Amino acid sequence: MTSIGPVGSNISSLHAQVLKRAETALSKEPDNGFSDRIGDALKSVADTQKNSAELTKAYEMGTENDLTKVMINQQVSSLGFQMTLNVRNKVLSAYKDIMNMPV
Repeated sequence: MTSIGPVGSNISSLHAQVLKRAETALSKEPDNGFSDRIGDALKSVADTQKNSAELTKAYEMGTENDLTKVMINQQVSSLGFQMTLNVRNKVLSAYKDIMNMPV
């Protein structure tokens, strides 16, 4: 993959991080239950949001100079939160459907 300036290199490194996280998530033992996986996913989203907030604060304080890094981390954090909300909504919808089924 070729990179175009600092933006391309940031995207390349973020792409590598995402692939590494996906590989570690897939290589986990299948014995983990649904609740463990949901807990891990929520922890990951919380960590991403915390990291994004720290980078934003660092940029505002002047210690971080890379605006693209800050913006990309904010977008990743936002996407993770949106995905969490969508999963929650699907689970609630499935629960309501199951509860409304005739016995």
